[in-house]
Amino acid sequence: MSDLSNAIKQICEEKGLSYEAVLSTIESALSAAYRKDFGKKNQNIVVEFNPDTAKSKIFDIKTVVEDMPEEELEEESASEEEKSGEKVKESEDKLKIKNEKLKVDKDNKNEKSKKDEAVGTRHGASDDKEKKDEKKKGKEEKTDEAPEEEEEKRKFNPKTEIELSDAKLIKKTAKIDDEIKMKLEEPEGYGRMAAQTAKQVIIQRLREAEREMIYKDFKEKEHEVVSGVVQRREGKIILIDLGKAVGVLPPDGMIQGERYNSGDRVKVYVKEVNSRPKGPEIVLSRTADEILKKIFYLEIPEISNGLIELKSVAREAGFRAKVAVWTDSDNVDPIGSCVGQRGARIQTVIAELGGEKVDIIQYDEEPINFISNALSPAKIIGIDTDEKTMKATVKVSTDQLSLAIGKGGQNARLAAKLTGWKIDIVEDSPDKKKDEKKDEKKEEDAENKLKIKNEKLKIDKDKNDKEDKKDGKKEKKEKVEKKEDKEDRKTDKKKKAEKKDEKKKKADKEKKDEKKKKDDEKIEKKKKDGEKEEKLKEEKNNILTINIIAIRITCCVLCVVCYVQYVYLRYRPQDTGLGFGGSGYFLR
Repeated sequence: MSDLSNAIKQICEEKGLSYEAVLSTIESALSAAYRKDFGKKNQNIVVEFNPDTAKSKIFDIKTVVEDMPEEELEEESASEEEKSGEKVKESEDKLKIKNEKLKVDKDNKNEKSKKDEAVGTRHGASDDKEKKDEKKKGKEEKTDEAPEEEEEKRKFNPKTEIELSDAKLIKKTAKIDDEIKMKLEEPEGYGRMAAQTAKQVIIQRLREAEREMIYKDFKEKEHEVVSGVVQRREGKIILIDLGKAVGVLPPDGMIQGERYNSGDRVKVYVKEVNSRPKGPEIVLSRTADEILKKIFYLEIPEISNGLIELKSVAREAGFRAKVAVWTDSDNVDPIGSCVGQRGARIQTVIAELGGEKVDIIQYDEEPINFISNALSPAKIIGIDTDEKTMKATVKVSTDQLSLAIGKGGQNARLAAKLTGWKIDIVEDSPDKKKDEKKDEKKEEDAENKLKIKNEKLKIDKDKNDKEDKKDGKKEKKEKVEKKEDKEDRKTDKKKKAEKKDEKKKKADKEKKDEKKKKDDEKIEKKKKDGEKEEKLKEEKNNILTINIIAIRITCCVLCVVCYVQYVYLRYRPQDTGLGFGGSGYFLR
């Protein structure tokens, strides 16, 4: 075992890659380095590296293809020469333009003449370019107009393919689709640039292999529960370390009110794994229904063994969940085994879900029993089911109505999700039934009274009609009644019009009163503002007079002080030597 093979194995252990993948990256890096320093134009270089001896074999591998006609080969070579010629011409034009610019910068004295020449040369270069572009466009149009049969024809690639006639010169037994290996000389050493390209290829290929391996590992774990550590928060997203990779917990997958501190260990459901250019994107969730199932499988051994079966799960993440449990054996209690001794098992499940309440319910094949169990802890009087529409109406007493519906309809909503039935909860009380019976009796009595009244009215009308027909007064009565109806309608219309006019007048009066009030308020405000201004002016004048008087007093005081000082200095007594306190004055 050489040091190189040990180093390769160490890289495989650190990054979890296969030995063959690392070896293939080294071979591709060596082939790129050889191509950089010693490779020719139409060589397909492949390197076989032996890590034990640190030696490599270099080959030019090509596949054997049918002989192409000479005309097509000449056309391909001519097109390649034209492309190379056009590139050379474009480079020459660019060099000419650069030289002209340099000349203009050097010769500042004859600017005008040289600028004109430069402009002419530039126009010439631009004309040449335009002509070349037109030629290219013409060629492209010709190729587009060519029939589909020519497009379908296979093109010869001299880099990876060799003709049968040329292949037989190298190997006599060569056939079509055979690979021919032409051995090349191994160089003694590679240059600095070649080593750098090899290094870049190795780093890039290793990263790609690592990303593919991580993607495959987590793609197999998709729709499974995985434990991870909270790494950090980036805006609204939380990053969770899953060991080899980092998963993303979006705000949709977070439980409402749950805190995610860095370093906390969390169980997470792998929602989906997507491949991205920077690496695999692992989307996680804490709100999915499957996470509850997986935690039950992990925490309760009877479910993982198959003694107890999870039939259905309904969940509102962060608040409450319901789980339907069923078993074949009579000796096993499904609810008791899930709850555990003193609630030890269910408490671990609740702790994993961040304090979410979990109700464990026994599954029953009969829908009536299953719905009644799903609506627990509410007590149910009766259930009416309709299997065609999958609808169930549940009768509950007034005391149990709030329990059956739950906070914000949560209990009823979870029961409907769990059972798959549409559930309508109806109040059923004995007082209500009595009230309904009383109402029915009242309605019947009222209907009977109305019938009797109608019969009496009919009898009276028949009698009146007979009398009117005899006397011929019926027509007169009808005419009078019609006239009275018309007069009543006219009076009603007049009254309505008068009422409308009165309302309009009242509204106009109110508007006028409001306007007057506003005008009066404005006038009062103006008066008050004028009075305030006058008071302010008087106060200012008083302050000015006080200040002037104070200034005058201070000036008088200063004048007296200055005069006294002057007199003292002028007629100050001096000592004349005649004794203490001489009587003479010294005049200066």
